[in-house]
Amino acid sequence: MPALKVETGHQDTIHDVVMDYYGKRLATGSADNTVKIIGVSNSASQHLATLTGHQGPVWQVAWAHPKFGSLLASCSYDGRVILWKEGNQNEWIQAHVFDDHKSSVNSIAWAPHELGLCLACGSSDGNISVFTARADGGWDTSRIDQAHPVGVTSVSWAPSTAPGALVGSGLLNPVQKLCSGGCDNTVKVWKLGNGVWKLDCFPALQMHVDWVRDVAWAPNLGLPKSTIASASQDGKVIIWTVAKDGDQWDGKVLHDFNSPVYKVSWSLTGNIIAVADGNNNVTLWKEAVDGEWQQVTTVEP
Repeated sequence: MPALKVETGHQDTIHDVVMDYYGKRLATGSADNTVKIIGVSNSASQHLATLTGHQGPVWQVAWAHPKFGSLLASCSYDGRVILWKEGNQNEWIQAHVFDDHKSSVNSIAWAPHELGLCLACGSSDGNISVFTARADGGWDTSRIDQAHPVGVTSVSWAPSTAPGALVGSGLLNPVQKLCSGGCDNTVKVWKLGNGVWKLDCFPALQMHVDWVRDVAWAPNLGLPKSTIASASQDGKVIIWTVAKDGDQWDGKVLHDFNSPVYKVSWSLTGNIIAVADGNNNVTLWKEAVDGEWQQVTTVEP
């Protein structure tokens, strides 16, 4: 399809844009403190709703899986995470406000839907919080205190099926893991066991020499390895892999972009990665048979 230019109506910088599960709506978060919902089709876009409630720039937005209804989370410099629920079509209410963090919440991520309705949040206060919905409508909170003491920049969940597991068997005991990036230049992997989050990589993954801006755990689709991509202020994207639980993670530089890298995102099949860098380029990369990463295309704005 041809490129579609979407006029959002935001009054300031857009920090995040996310498509819903069906590819019919965009949610955008902006420095104008608002979230907007925009309907998109092949040829046109239409403003559907403006969500107001944050008192600072909105850094990220995240759609929940549609099996939980029409739900959207947003996080902001104001330290709050707001859960928005759509009642009647295009009528959104604040279903819940999480204000556990004492400073900017920089990243939010919904867990794989097999784990239930569960949201991880990373904050400049150094902590990661994980909110899990209960059957009675309340929320349980677990925390990773001082995950990155100088600030958490990003969080991403592992796939719920263990690497190499047959899909059917993996659903019986789903994996609860996530990774995080921080201002300490490291990537860390966390695992939930007996209700407690513990570090699952020793030592922390250290190859970057400046802030880690984004982390993204790749879908594994039954592949025998786990893969995480990290993007950094130092200009590099690093691909981290581990063959099986307990082994050491191995890091390999995908490319040095010579400008800060802000965002990395995997395709649904986990074989192509999109990279957004400080030179206003979005590039797509694919792993060749020999394990080297090759650029497959540049996305033209």
